[in-house]
Amino acid sequence: MSAEPRPEKPAKPARPAGRFRRMIERLSTSQEELHSAELQEDAEAAGCTRICDCHDRQIVKVTGTLRTVTLRPRAGVPALEAELFDGSAALDVVWLGRRSIVGIEPGRRMIASGRIAMSHGRRVLFNPKYELRPVGQEQ
Repeated sequence: MSAEPRPEKPAKPARPAGRFRRMIERLSTSQEELHSAELQEDAEAAGCTRICDCHDRQIVKVTGTLRTVTLRPRAGVPALEAELFDGSAALDVVWLGRRSIVGIEPGRRMIASGRIAMSHGRRVLFNPKYELRPVGQEQ
């Protein structure tokens, strides 16, 4: 027997994604993955930084959907906390000294800007500038 290596089979050319293939992929994708992809497209269209690309002490502009909103005191001061998700990662948005803000509610889309801080291994925006997106408006 010879010790020559076998020639490798040529790689199959990538098949173009036709309409039927795209439909099958869309049907087999979970709702959460579809929602994440939609949020990432929205962030790109708005010219915002993806949350997963944000680093400590960086000034950013991010957009996404508020998942949760809670009132949690910090050092004896009321603080309204919300989790903002953009399809790539989540960050906590914290307004110190506030018990509530009109329009800040779960499911609401918003754009927030400020300096990222890291707290307990999570990205946090304290007292950001923010813009609420109109209800029912996709872009």
